[in-house]
Amino acid sequence: MENLKNKVALVTGGTKGIGFGIAEALLDQGIDVAITGRIKSKAVEAAEKLNKISTNAQALGLKGDVTDFNSIQKAVDDTIKQFGKLDIVIANAGLGHFASIEDIKIEQWQETIDTNLTGAFYTIKASVDALKASKGYFITISSLAGTNFFANGSAYNASKFGLTGFTQAVMLDLRKHDIKVSTIMPGSVATYFNGNTPKPSDAWKIQSEDIGELVVDLIKMNPRTLPSKIEVRPTIPPSK
Repeated sequence: MENLKNKVALVTGGTKGIGFGIAEALLDQGIDVAITGRIKSKAVEAAEKLNKISTNAQALGLKGDVTDFNSIQKAVDDTIKQFGKLDIVIANAGLGHFASIEDIKIEQWQETIDTNLTGAFYTIKASVDALKASKGYFITISSLAGTNFFANGSAYNASKFGLTGFTQAVMLDLRKHDIKVSTIMPGSVATYFNGNTPKPSDAWKIQSEDIGELVVDLIKMNPRTLPSKIEVRPTIPPSK
């Protein structure tokens, strides 16, 4: 089992939802965590909340826009400046625009691809040298939409199909450096995605803390074994 004490993680899009759940789970293991958000004040506020929830390690809130390489590079550099190294990077930041191909706007397509796919590319490019030094772990949060297409999902499907394939190619590129790379592909999650607010009727869905637990399980796994792609879905969805 991997020893998690004194490790350092960076979670993009960590101010709420899945990213926040992952950060909380990592902190509970004694891992210092930097979380990013496009608005620094929200990232700082979320980090303060995390530090009140967990006292096992420190959370740091940073501005980080994954659609801007220089912004995410600065977040990586600031993480290393604060904590001295970087062991784990979670490329979680994402969004979705859903409309038929007739109706989806060009700027919605571009924003989806830039955030969900190019954002992961920028994140690993910014952090790969640090992960080489630490023999670390890079995890992307894809989706079951990364292998299952649906109507009104052209932009989101394209971004997540791309992210799934991108992550697996990166895994093959980086394992020679003893860097582990995985993608997690959740189904329905009770989160703030696409303007949703979690509510009691979402209890059947995957919860953010479940994804956090899964990330911890991956990191704890014996280094000789690499689950490179994980699909996760609710056990019992509601009847249609």
